[in-house]
Amino acid sequence: MAAETTLTARRRVTKGPAHHVPAPAADGVVLGTMLALLGIGLVMVASTSLTVLGAGSEGWRDFLHQFFYALLGLVAAAVLYNTPLELFERLRYVVLGLALLLLVAVLVPGVGHSINGSARWLSFGPFTLQASEPARVLVLMYVAGYAVQHHDALSRSFLGLIRPVAMVGLVGLLLVAEPDFGGTIVLFITAIGVLFFAGARKRDTAILTLLFGGAAIALAVSSPYRLERLTAFVNPWAAAQGSGFQLTQALIAVGHGGVFGVGLGQSIEKLAWLPEAQSDFLFSVLAEELGLVGVFSVIALYLVFTLRTLKIARRALVANLPFAANLAFAIGLLLGVQAFVNIGVNLGVLPTKGLTLPFMSAGGSSLVVDLAACGLLLRAVREIGMATARGASR
Repeated sequence: MAAETTLTARRRVTKGPAHHVPAPAADGVVLGTMLALLGIGLVMVASTSLTVLGAGSEGWRDFLHQFFYALLGLVAAAVLYNTPLELFERLRYVVLGLALLLLVAVLVPGVGHSINGSARWLSFGPFTLQASEPARVLVLMYVAGYAVQHHDALSRSFLGLIRPVAMVGLVGLLLVAEPDFGGTIVLFITAIGVLFFAGARKRDTAILTLLFGGAAIALAVSSPYRLERLTAFVNPWAAAQGSGFQLTQALIAVGHGGVFGVGLGQSIEKLAWLPEAQSDFLFSVLAEELGLVGVFSVIALYLVFTLRTLKIARRALVANLPFAANLAFAIGLLLGVQAFVNIGVNLGVLPTKGLTLPFMSAGGSSLVVDLAACGLLLRAVREIGMATARGASR
């Protein structure tokens, strides 16, 4: 009788709730919007390159380059999706050191590779890496980990906020030295946003925001090159054949598209009129070929993606996963702000900055890093699911 009772008890344990909890799955909204933007970007890169370089094998060069890096980025995303976030939290000083190493390396003569006067690239045989792209994500990993480890200091004192911001400031100085002014601005906005999300006081973050804004303005007006860009932004038509040429051509492209666009592949501005049509100003070509409908569709995808990441960050907090929450918030804000800035530049509402459009612009380093960051975001969703499953099994 006792043996029968024991056997019955074991069967009940076997049929417990833990065995009925579904396995955590990737977030369909994040995955869907990411793949949609990636697909649109590949189509637009192909549309631009085939027109500029011709329809032969040479014309497919940029598309094939983009497609290869898209596959590489998806592989990186899959690897990170299967890597516990706790590893990055524990190694936050290592990832910070790696970010600093990358940014210092590009400034070393003979090591860094310069393009158009900017020392931003490291060469590895036929491949090049824009150091600032992975460096920004690595720095934000450090900030996310710091906010967890020093939450009390962050939420109670200004000094607790100054320490990570000082480190971000050092990274910012290295970025400015490249120079990469736009990347510096996006990094600071994201870092301060993450620290505020993690518990920093409103007063402290407001003070730092004002200080950073003042420093950014002073830095912008102190450089003749940046001041010229600001002047061109205010009235690009006054220097339409000079410093305002790129912006005026972008605005012409947007205006030419109208509501429904001139048709895929039919852009006139990409025919050697609009510089950087495949990277920084891809959105202007999209606006010309797909019109207002295409513009609103892409903006809606970025909006949905960003809002979804913020929701994931809140869910991670509820699941008691503060590092996952901070990192998800950082990735969403980083990609969202970068998309906002790029689109703003293309539409003439922000000064020209050398920032790519996430998932879409031609550029190997930026595409791989964007997709890898999504792998981290999807990993956060997976860990939320695992934490929920553990809670349901108790």
